[in-house]
Formats: sequence, C-alpha cells, structure tokens
Amino acid sequence: MHTKTPAQIPDFLTHYYERSTGPFRSLSELPAGQAETELERIRERGDVFASRRAPDYMRVRFELEERIRGLFQAKGGHPRLPRPRYFVLGSCDWCRSWYREAAEVRLPLARVDAAVVSFTYGDSFPAMRYPDGKATRGQVYTLAELPALVAEFGLPQDWNPEGRLAPERYIEAQVWDEIGRSIVEVGL
Repeated sequence: MHTKTPAQIPDFLTHYYERSTGPFRSLSELPAGQAETELERIRERGDVFASRRAPDYMRVRFELEERIRGLFQAKGGHPRLPRPRYFVLGSCDWCRSWYREAAEVRLPLARVDAAVVSFTYGDSFPAMRYPDGKATRGQVYTLAELPALVAEFGLPQDWNPEGRLAPERYIEAQVWDEIGRSIVEVGL
C-alpha cells in the first residue's frame, strides 16, 4: 500500500524577474493603454514567455486582479496596493525559464503580513478561469488556509513539474503591499 507523504509548505515566496529590468515591475501597474503598448513591444521582441500572451491578456489580467482582490477582502484581507506583486510559494524552475536572464527575490514567509497576501492554487489565469470543476478553481486562499490547501492537494511543483497532468505548476502568491528591502534576499 502506497502512503502519500504530506507536502511540506515552503517557508519562502519567490518573485522571478528579468535581471536587466529589475524586480517588481508589472504591466498591471501601468494605465491600460500604456500596458498594451508595452506588451506589444514584448510580443514584437518575441524572446520571453510574456511575448506569447493572448491579445486580450491585459483586459483579462485587470479583471482577474479585481476579482482576486474582492475575494481576498471578503475573507478579511486588507490589500494596501491596487495591484499585487506576484510570487510563487517556494520555487519553480518553470517560472525561472520564462526569462532570458532570470533573477529572483525571496521573501521569508514568516515575514509576510497575513493581511496582505493571498494565494491561488496555480497561476491565477487558469486557477480563476479553467472550467474543469476542480474545487480549487475560482478560489482565493489566505495564509491561514495554506496548510489545509497543501495537505489536501499537495504542491504542484512536486506532482506536476512538467505541466503534463494539469495547468497547475505552482501556487501563486499575490502580495498586496510594497516589499521593503530589509525583508528580502535578492538573488544574484
């Protein structure tokens, strides 16, 4: 009889970024028209994962961020930013591969204020939109809910690192606050 080994919750969040542009730069923080223009430049270069985004990507991204924010607030969250900073719970080699020259910022989970961090089981696009009826679809989780979530469903990085089994490849963290340099370790 095979017994499932419970997944350990990683004790850090990771933000991946292009080394040349620096961390915490997001198209979502730009006005819609400017975000579309910048995304079109990225598409024209065609050399990073973001260059393959759908034509309606920014519209959908803005809608999803509003929905995630509302669901998080309904659970008692207190976002301090209009748009989140995106992280992965633990690490994910696949996310690192999205960049020409990847760098990362690691944020110790113990230093994160629970009132400003929400989670989706998988990238927020499929987690909030993929119509397969899974219990995690359309859901936003709090830091307090994370142990039960991981106990029930595991870490996608462990059971689906190649993405062959489902769209989930990591647990996404949305940090709704500025990140101070005093609480991060910048990867070189």
